[in-house]
Amino acid sequence: MLTFLSRRLLASLLVLLAASYVVYILSANAGDPLDDLRTTTAKNKEELIQQRIALLHLDVPAPLRYFIWLGGVLKVFIGQFDLGKSRSGQNVTDMLASAVGVTVQLLITATLLAIIFGILIGITTALRQYSGYDYTVTTLSFLFFSLPSFFVAVILKQYVGIGFNNFLQAPGFPWWVILLAALIAGAVWQGILGGNARRRLITAAIAGGATAVVMTYVSLTVWFSNPSLGIAMLAVLGVGVAFLVTTLTSGLANRKSLYTGLTVVAIGLAVYYPFNLISDYLTIWSVIGLAVLTVAVGLLVGYLWGGTDRGVSARTGALTAFLVGFLIVVDRLMRSWNNYATSDIINGRPIGTVGSGTPNLSDVTTNFWIESVDSFTHLLLPTMSLVLISLAAYSRYSRASLLDVLNQDYIRTARAKGLNERTVIMRHAFRNALIPITTIVAFDFGGLVGGAIITEIIFAWSGMGKLFNDALRLVDVNPLMGFFLVTGSVAVLFNLLADLSYTALDPRIRVTV
Repeated sequence: MLTFLSRRLLASLLVLLAASYVVYILSANAGDPLDDLRTTTAKNKEELIQQRIALLHLDVPAPLRYFIWLGGVLKVFIGQFDLGKSRSGQNVTDMLASAVGVTVQLLITATLLAIIFGILIGITTALRQYSGYDYTVTTLSFLFFSLPSFFVAVILKQYVGIGFNNFLQAPGFPWWVILLAALIAGAVWQGILGGNARRRLITAAIAGGATAVVMTYVSLTVWFSNPSLGIAMLAVLGVGVAFLVTTLTSGLANRKSLYTGLTVVAIGLAVYYPFNLISDYLTIWSVIGLAVLTVAVGLLVGYLWGGTDRGVSARTGALTAFLVGFLIVVDRLMRSWNNYATSDIINGRPIGTVGSGTPNLSDVTTNFWIESVDSFTHLLLPTMSLVLISLAAYSRYSRASLLDVLNQDYIRTARAKGLNERTVIMRHAFRNALIPITTIVAFDFGGLVGGAIITEIIFAWSGMGKLFNDALRLVDVNPLMGFFLVTGSVAVLFNLLADLSYTALDPRIRVTV
């Protein structure tokens, strides 16, 4: 394994080195970095030109100048990493440090959501092949896949961002919207769950009725003005999570696993009020620490319940604990919504359409929760823009991959042995269907960076997209090469992670050379 990874890493570095040389030569000859100074009317024009020439080594031919830049990169081995300076005299490393954090936050959020929901949608459409639900999702997937990212971003900005801010001025649904949403929910859920005509009708009625009740409650209580889940709703959602996780991991017939999930929910409800008492003093690191502790408690509860397979119960407990903890955190964020939205600086329009954060937010009383709500409101639209496009591809790939696996001989053998459908899908088919998806995720991350450039420009984020766009427009080679170095390194890293994931997903794959 170590030998294989070393070879792959060495080959990737050689490719990265050759590509960086080509990019450097092309960008260095793409324009004149002194163009603005040649046309200036400043009295010290010649002095300014000479200063920039010295700063950027423009008196050195581009092929040789590349090796000056490469020498700065290789200084990383002696702790003096240097990517040069921009035209304005800023250190490129400092520019990257501030830009990478903003873009990585956006990309990680968008990628995780696209993978999770894309795979779920792909699986459900594969299991309901050629149904009305399958045809509808396929149509929408091709629609979003064909739309350019800038168009999706503009539409979301206008009709989701600005439209939702206008909606918050009088947060309520007219009767026809409630009726339409109930009909859509009924159609979607009966398509997902399937069954005979009677079962489909019952599913549609329950889903549509529940949607109508929830939307009516939201309208009558003006819930969007001061949202929260409350301990009663947390209990209902927690029990639902416990049953869902148990169904997927072990099946409801495994009572020890189900009792583990319900016990974890009870513990979560017990710590709900103590958590809210200390929540104002928490930071991001303490929240992460509590998340780790939450998962550990879930593992311990599963181990104590035991059963024929302690590992299955422990897994159920850990997943249920994480999801219930997530719901408690979401509830706490909701409780901060009203203070955030009604503050003078937000003025009742919380969904951000410009920038990655609210300027001068520190001028009002803030804490970790207010800052998190602010980050969420600014992440929402650009994340949705990237997710809608990526989700379409992931759902199609997941559907095709699962359908291919379901036609394999070992799946027919598993069914012939009498295994229930949940075991066949989750333990035999799903794991193998993830293998091609792993490859796509590794390659798609680089594509998301390209989409993020356009999205960041539209939403005025000061991230890697703005850095790349400014560098390209101003023929500023060093920041451009910094962008290339980061994105290229990420591509190499994700391909190595994909190779490692293959061995974890498929026991037949063993790297021995």
